[in-house]
Amino acid sequence: MKGKKILLGVTGGIAAYKTPWIVRLLKQTGAEVICVLTPSSHDFVSEFVLSTLSGETVYTHFRDPKTGKWNNHVDLALWADVLLMTPLTANSLAKMATGQCDNLLMAIYLSMRTQTVVAPAMDLDMYTHPSTLRNLRTIEDDGCLIIPAATGPLASGLSGQGRMEEPDRILAKMERYFQDKNTRTELKGKKVLITAGPTHEPLDPVRFIGNRSSGKMGFALAESCLNLGAEVILISGPTQQQLVHPRLDIVPVDTAEQMFEATKQKWPNADIGIFSAAVADYRPKVNETEKRKKGAEEWQLEMVKNPDILKWAGGVKTSHQRVIGFALESENVRENAAIKMEHKNADMIVMNSIRDFGAGFEVDTNKVALLDKHNNFTTFELKSKAEVADDIVQYLVKHLL
Repeated sequence: MKGKKILLGVTGGIAAYKTPWIVRLLKQTGAEVICVLTPSSHDFVSEFVLSTLSGETVYTHFRDPKTGKWNNHVDLALWADVLLMTPLTANSLAKMATGQCDNLLMAIYLSMRTQTVVAPAMDLDMYTHPSTLRNLRTIEDDGCLIIPAATGPLASGLSGQGRMEEPDRILAKMERYFQDKNTRTELKGKKVLITAGPTHEPLDPVRFIGNRSSGKMGFALAESCLNLGAEVILISGPTQQQLVHPRLDIVPVDTAEQMFEATKQKWPNADIGIFSAAVADYRPKVNETEKRKKGAEEWQLEMVKNPDILKWAGGVKTSHQRVIGFALESENVRENAAIKMEHKNADMIVMNSIRDFGAGFEVDTNKVALLDKHNNFTTFELKSKAEVADDIVQYLVKHLL
């Protein structure tokens, strides 16, 4: 990013307190940074701090109130390689979506000839409100890139999606933008179906058989595909993960049979299927209608096989569709993945081992290897699941499409 010119637009939300760290990270990469604040953002971040860290004048008004000098929004827009807006509040988002121009930052946005990137931040219910989602779709259709809000504790005391993405993740996405400037929309026009999370197979109204899958990998894959312009159908088992995006359709399910039915409905219209869910291989033959009371010393269960979703998708795929499966193994990882790819008619298998520290369920990291239908075998180091998702999707784009 050395020499890249970045306008950092700051709007009036509590997450503005993170912007000095964003400026510092951008400057450390060698980028030039000029900050533009909306009037309300001064309640949350110091103009003096941003000026000191950026080494540049900070702009808020159309003219300097002391000298009367006009701050030319056109010149600022032409100077920038990117307008990065962090945080983007619901109010400023609505102005962008409707073309309002009541402050310097909005005038610059309307004058931009290059890319605008936004990192929304607002409370949980505001972020999922239909008007917010509609406005996000509008500005994306207008060409903006969206860094979806993260999930976590919010200033209101609630917890959920709405936190502005952390500064280091914003920096990583900006670096990826400049690295992949010519290829970052390679999935535009593609529909990607992703399965994620565990399945819960009921024993009775209160008990179930499941596994430790958190859904983090599947949701990270969805975000990575969205970042490359895809439309994503995310069929998810029970999980605490959250993701909101105007091109995302989340289909919640509980059981393997429900996931299979949703896949059968959605797969014919998809171009790519990434089957990352940890689907239960078996389910109880009998699902009790009433809670089973504790009585006998033993409870013997008769299990029946669940549908094989990956095998079905591979068996019915057309010539333009690509199928990616996952193999979590404890031994003979490559051999078992090769067998799985052949039996399931997959185009690629993502392999990991439960013996690798930091990989698998209930962690934020993963270590994978990829085996494709051309017998190419590629290994990766331990990384965050977001980075692993990017590696998988980039490999798919480069080698299988």
